[in-house]
Amino acid sequence: MELPFAEPWKIKMIEPIHKSTREEREQWLKNAKYNMFKLRSEQVYIDLITDSGTGAMSDRQWAGMMVGDESYAGASSYYKMKDMITHITGFEYVLPTHQGRAAENVLFSCLIKEGDVCPGNSHFDTTKGHIESRKAIALDCTIDDAKDTQLEIPFKGNVDIKKLEEALKKYGDRTPFIIITITNNTAGGQPVSMQNLQETRMIANKYAKKIIFDSARFAENAYFIKKREKGYENKTIKEICDEMFSYADAMTMSAKKDAIVNMGGFFATNLKEWYDVAKIKGIAYEGYITYGGMSGRDMNALAIGLDENTEFDSLESRIKQVEYLGKKLDEYNIPYQRPAGGHAIFVDASKVLPNIPKEEFPAQTLAVELYLEAGIRGCEIGYLLADRDPITRKNRFDGLDLLRLAIPRRVYTDNHMNVIAVALKNIFDRRESITKGLTITWEADLLRHFTVELKRVK
Repeated sequence: MELPFAEPWKIKMIEPIHKSTREEREQWLKNAKYNMFKLRSEQVYIDLITDSGTGAMSDRQWAGMMVGDESYAGASSYYKMKDMITHITGFEYVLPTHQGRAAENVLFSCLIKEGDVCPGNSHFDTTKGHIESRKAIALDCTIDDAKDTQLEIPFKGNVDIKKLEEALKKYGDRTPFIIITITNNTAGGQPVSMQNLQETRMIANKYAKKIIFDSARFAENAYFIKKREKGYENKTIKEICDEMFSYADAMTMSAKKDAIVNMGGFFATNLKEWYDVAKIKGIAYEGYITYGGMSGRDMNALAIGLDENTEFDSLESRIKQVEYLGKKLDEYNIPYQRPAGGHAIFVDASKVLPNIPKEEFPAQTLAVELYLEAGIRGCEIGYLLADRDPITRKNRFDGLDLLRLAIPRRVYTDNHMNVIAVALKNIFDRRESITKGLTITWEADLLRHFTVELKRVK
């Protein structure tokens, strides 16, 4: 008999979590204006709002933190981090920032001007926010198959090459760069194939455009290429990463995901002209070029985390847990974006709560129901997160409306996954009785989902 799968690590530290009563959760939700971000962490039993900065670091990472060099300039910790980033990506110039959105802010401040059009595959919230706040347009060129949550294809995060070329023809000089998110978070944590990256590079070369990777989960993307794309099954994760990044001119990264640190990010490139202008903005916004808002101990942990999490066993353990939750939902016929993503299960709220009209935000309503059911906090990736159209100020209802259940790395057990699945089953079983959603009472002009205030529709 073949031995069953087991995680390639053992637990040596734990943090207690506590259950609450439904009555308590009802009051806490009301106080939070039905915004999951406004709940306090101690009010949450299983926290799936994000996998960003919430993973469990390794003993090597903690050991590295003890010997961080906190020098203001020229810290050895920076060079350890830089060398690891260069080793994995091939990019020589590395500008640290306190997290991924800061890297976007620094770089986009140099590259984007009003009226520009930035095509890509489903820009995530901060990426789109940084583009639209500069009065530019984030143009989604993801393949149409990504919109069918029940269609199971291996690389649902791909760029639609035809859409991309049409955009480059139409907008020409108004396109400062192409941005590819690996994996594609908004579309459900779905990967981009190596072939698609190659084809995108060819189109970019044809129209003399640069490519930036939003690389928060690049290692997970490499894992899927190894598992699903012919010709890569015998390559190591690091070898696959090396080829992936050869098709990019630059990258931004929130290291809080695939580097498994609590804080940190960076911009990296081989374009000295980009680095030279970005470093000036970086000093103004983040700090000196060898720390950029990060402590030496965090840079040490980041370097070690990148090394560890670009190994197959680490990624397999992480992604198998996501797949395990997906299989449990399959048992209960609960629809989600298929196949299971790299970092999360994205439940299709429009199918789980069919009686909630889109104007009442089904995915946010499902997030509320899941919290009330079991104290589980998820994150709406749908009509709230989409924000209003910056020109018409109308809600954008043309995308998917999903509840993301982002699983922190090396934090929860499969028993927790079982709790999540049963809680969703209980909601799914009573879905016909859920007929009222939520309405907005206050919202910000940009990235509204973080601070929005809502109330129940009566």
